[in-house]
Amino acid sequence: METRAPFIIVGAFVLAAIAAAFGFVYWLHNSTGIGARSTYHLQFDGPVPGLLVGASVLFNGIRVGEVTELKLATDNPRRVNATIAVMADTPVRSDTKVGLDFQGLTGVPVVALEGGKQVAASGEVPTLVAEPGAGQSMTQAARDALRRVDSILAENAEPLHGMIDNFRTFSDGLARNTGKLDGIVAGLERMTGSSTPPAKTVYNLQAAAAPATPGKPLKGQLVIPEPSTVVMFDTQRILFSPANDSAEFANAQWADTIPRLLQARLIQSFENYDIAHAPLRNADGAETDYQLLIDIREFQVAAASPATAKIAISARLLNKQGKVVAARLFNAAQTVDKIDPPAVVAAFDAAFASIARELIAWTVQTL
Repeated sequence: METRAPFIIVGAFVLAAIAAAFGFVYWLHNSTGIGARSTYHLQFDGPVPGLLVGASVLFNGIRVGEVTELKLATDNPRRVNATIAVMADTPVRSDTKVGLDFQGLTGVPVVALEGGKQVAASGEVPTLVAEPGAGQSMTQAARDALRRVDSILAENAEPLHGMIDNFRTFSDGLARNTGKLDGIVAGLERMTGSSTPPAKTVYNLQAAAAPATPGKPLKGQLVIPEPSTVVMFDTQRILFSPANDSAEFANAQWADTIPRLLQARLIQSFENYDIAHAPLRNADGAETDYQLLIDIREFQVAAASPATAKIAISARLLNKQGKVVAARLFNAAQTVDKIDPPAVVAAFDAAFASIARELIAWTVQTL
């Protein structure tokens, strides 16, 4: 007896462990536990593909029980009867909606319960009727949809053939009139200005060259701010009076606006004259003795016969106290050999060189 007693204890322990394992597996499979259950009968008026005994029952997406029985109705070959067991506190009502849901990639079917307001009569096991087509899978729904599309196409085959013939006639007409359509589109582009504009040709203004013999050096620190002018001259266009609307001048422009271009070339002309005492562009952070203020009066081509490039400026020299030391008007005109951008720019270069040399000589003499 002493030898057999340990074997009995060990055997009892193994059986208890196996029972506990089965109980644990059952508890995992049935997350609602093994407490009190309520039983309901379900009625499906159609097939329930893949639904098995033990399938989950969801209420508003939460698992509340499982399917306990499935059988065919004897009085109606299309009907399927099912019995479910759910937690006793599940708020199932007589108007709760019943359907099938297909979960996961494999489409495992589960019974889906949703909503409801009317309280079921006590003491009776209510029968919940599923909505028509509740057991229809996505594959079956797609097949039904394709059948309906196919039937619609079959019923409207003649009108569809007519529409296709009309498209063919329209495309043939477009093919025959491609040249005309290209002309119409090009005209619309020209009218709306949406066509790609031609590239602009940029022209620069030449500074006055250095004198052949060095002249009297500049005295003091001079500043030449950006010249002032009216709005008409604050542009990059090559201006004419009267205006010239030819395409070659519409696509020609100065390298900068006229005031900035004139300022840069005046400073460069002073540098060519005396680089050691050349004027500054502005007075920021520098001690200056004089300012040379320029106002542009004219910078355009007079289109009379003969055409002439005209430049007119006024110059004022101001000392440190801002008082005008000297002032003078400068004018220059140069006949244009030919009315085209290169010839006009060459005339402006000659006129500007004349004004720049005269302005530098006047400035050196005044300072």
